[in-house]
Amino acid sequence: MNFNGVVTSRLPNAGTSIFAVMSGLANEVGAINLSQGFPDFPISMELVELVNQYMHKGFNQYAPMPGVPALREAIAAKALATFGISYDPATEINITAGATEAIFCVITAMIHPGDEVIIIEPAYDSYAPAVQLCGGVVRYSSLTVPGYTIKWPEVVCLINNRTKMIMINTPHNPTGSVLSAFDLMELDRITRNTDIVVMSDEVYEHLIFDGIRHESACYYPELAARSFVIGSFGKTFHTTGWKTGFIMAPAVLMAEVRKIHQFVVFASNTPIQYAVADYLKNKENYLQLPAFYQQKRDLFAGLVKESRFKIIPSYGTYFQLLDYSAISDEKELDFAVRITKEFGVASVPVSSFYHDKQENHVLRFCFAKTEETLEKAAAILCGI
Repeated sequence: MNFNGVVTSRLPNAGTSIFAVMSGLANEVGAINLSQGFPDFPISMELVELVNQYMHKGFNQYAPMPGVPALREAIAAKALATFGISYDPATEINITAGATEAIFCVITAMIHPGDEVIIIEPAYDSYAPAVQLCGGVVRYSSLTVPGYTIKWPEVVCLINNRTKMIMINTPHNPTGSVLSAFDLMELDRITRNTDIVVMSDEVYEHLIFDGIRHESACYYPELAARSFVIGSFGKTFHTTGWKTGFIMAPAVLMAEVRKIHQFVVFASNTPIQYAVADYLKNKENYLQLPAFYQQKRDLFAGLVKESRFKIIPSYGTYFQLLDYSAISDEKELDFAVRITKEFGVASVPVSSFYHDKQENHVLRFCFAKTEETLEKAAAILCGI
């Protein structure tokens, strides 16, 4: 069928996500897929059984729009125990169809035409398009390279009377860096006594290594009072395909987000919400994750240590950056495509996380894989 009318794109510069591109290429050529961030090992059978039980019990219709009360209460209890902060489950917590929906709803609720949003690159690829769809203006700051720390003087210079939001992400995708207490205190300082809100993307909150504390916005009362804190059970419980996330925010901010959420998906998956609420009762189901993923990080880093790639330290997430400047001067996308086709290991070029495709000769590899997968991939990388 052919459409003969004129289509004016709302996102004229947007193409297919780099994750879909590289995963598609990996499937096409039969490469080991370390590009898209998803585990290749089984999830908890206890969690599967809980979902199954709730399906058999008949919990298969619409959940309440903000989410199942039991799950919102479990999240509130977890936040109080972890961060010492009290969120009202009724008015300050909302379950979403994944963190990406949460991000979209927060931005859509807060950003009006002409409002400015500060995004710190490299950044997850859904941030800027959501701002642009709302008629907002993106102002970009960039992390230092290769340390990937925030340049706070640069961020301060971007703030003006049109600045509505600052977006942060820790632990950070794609770099594996984490924000420090100093970073959160600086963010608190520069936003205090302003109308600026903060979107704190904390989906990898439990994937943090070397005994480092996850510096959540929740630890800082004045900052939490202006922040949307976003989490993901897909990341925490290795269930990315279940698309179950959440938002925590003050009631006055959450009320606006719910206006958007109800018209995007209305409600999220019902039996999964009940199952996750039960699963959260055992704290070990998430407290054991740092050690679990640190072992995978250390295995992969140890296996590629003798390669010509340079390892850039990962302190969180399940991503490892490798610098290939000693191997090739090709652009990141070109090199990523070539090693996928010629050697059989797929990665993601970090340049794809910059609006101007900044080149630093760095690729992102996902180590949320079985030992066998990591060993096979590392053996190939050591041969390049």
